[in-house]
Amino acid sequence: MKKYINKFIISISLIFLFTGCDDYVDYEASENYQIVADDYFKKSADYEAALVGVYDVLQWTLYNFMIGEIASDNSLCGGESASDVLGLQQIDDMLHNPVNDQLSRIWQYMYEGVNRANYMIENKDLIDFPRKDEMYGEVHFLRAFFYFELVKIYGDVPLFTNGRLTAGDSGTLSRVPKSEVYSVIESDLQAAIAALPAEKSLDGRATSFTAHALLGKVYLYQDKFSEAATILEPLIGLYSLPSDPGSVFLVSGENGPEAVFEIQHSKESNGWNWGWMPQSTEGNFGVIHHGIRGYSGPTYSSGWSFNVPTDELHKAYISGDKRRDASILDIVKWSDDNNASYNEGYEHTGYFNNKYIPRQGYSKNTTELNYENNYRYIRYADVLLMAAEANSRSGNDVKARDYLNQVRKRAFGDDSQASSASGSALTQEIWDERRLEFAGEGHRFFDLVRTGQAAGKITGFVEGKHEVFPIPQTEVDVSNLTQNPGY
Repeated sequence: MKKYINKFIISISLIFLFTGCDDYVDYEASENYQIVADDYFKKSADYEAALVGVYDVLQWTLYNFMIGEIASDNSLCGGESASDVLGLQQIDDMLHNPVNDQLSRIWQYMYEGVNRANYMIENKDLIDFPRKDEMYGEVHFLRAFFYFELVKIYGDVPLFTNGRLTAGDSGTLSRVPKSEVYSVIESDLQAAIAALPAEKSLDGRATSFTAHALLGKVYLYQDKFSEAATILEPLIGLYSLPSDPGSVFLVSGENGPEAVFEIQHSKESNGWNWGWMPQSTEGNFGVIHHGIRGYSGPTYSSGWSFNVPTDELHKAYISGDKRRDASILDIVKWSDDNNASYNEGYEHTGYFNNKYIPRQGYSKNTTELNYENNYRYIRYADVLLMAAEANSRSGNDVKARDYLNQVRKRAFGDDSQASSASGSALTQEIWDERRLEFAGEGHRFFDLVRTGQAAGKITGFVEGKHEVFPIPQTEVDVSNLTQNPGY
């Protein structure tokens, strides 16, 4: 039994890995340690430190977003060889099964986030302090985030909300219908909306508007179009779209006017532990995966050549669309123009993800582990296109076209590509626009699944099976969980 404790729920006593992040809270972190609530939660600073521990799990989500591209028609797995990160290779080929390291990690990390959030909720009433209600709005937002990632990846999952799991619970778990999970997510986000301020206290902190945006996405995933349109409407006009779409993904563009919610990363940590990634760094470990193999030249740094965009995606952009070069680096053209050199990796397409590619100066210390690029979880363009889809699918074509055309105007610099479509044709245009706008950001697979387009777009996709990923075999063995159909 002991060897299985960390497979699902991590620990009996709370183990918060206070690896510290100044963007989340002004707190000097401590070394890793074990504590119990009665000894720990003595003052407001203790709660603030625990909240950092919940936010910290956001930084472990690289595989959540990589599979959103690799499992889709947007990219190939790439890497060094056909066995390089085998779990991602299998997902790329729609050959994944319950024994998959990357899918197991996602499961473990997301439930670690749930457990940390639940631990704070369990101990909410030990003391009172002025920021308590706002803080717990953040906790509810974060728990909603973790459960949303779980339900969109695995479907029906175990649900627990009244406290953290302990080792003794590992054999008592069962999956509940995803509708029940969504109900808790909605409740958590409504609580966050009510408790959080409109303005963030620090970059990376959840706000009432952030919770609105995530709730709108949650509604879309359930085909609750009128509800999505209503909850997203107050966000329209609160953010803006910088004229250069590529600037949004530079470090200089982080937490800018388009940022609704970004997962914060820093290059300041002394991450070095290759055997304990991504937990041992504040950097974005996903970035090194997207780099050009064996690169020598200006601007960029070498990497591992994973998640390489397809030629079909590159050709999907029409002339004049600024998003193509912002999203996709044409390495042949770049090398010719800049006297650069590189090596071809496995499944080389000639293209690289230009949004999350290693750039010179963006890392230090153990370079591969400490890239500071934030992950843009929700951008204003996403709010606009979600609102466009919600309005289109609930019958308001006027608003839908308006929001779609705002995104297109940024992409082309004018109104030359403004849509005049209506009905189902307009809905399809919005779906197609999402591919072009969010290429490389991890949305594509999940968009195709929720809109019923996956079987017609993804080679090897089996309807009734591949809409969700398999429950990790370790969880099936330890907790006697049922497996998803087809696996």
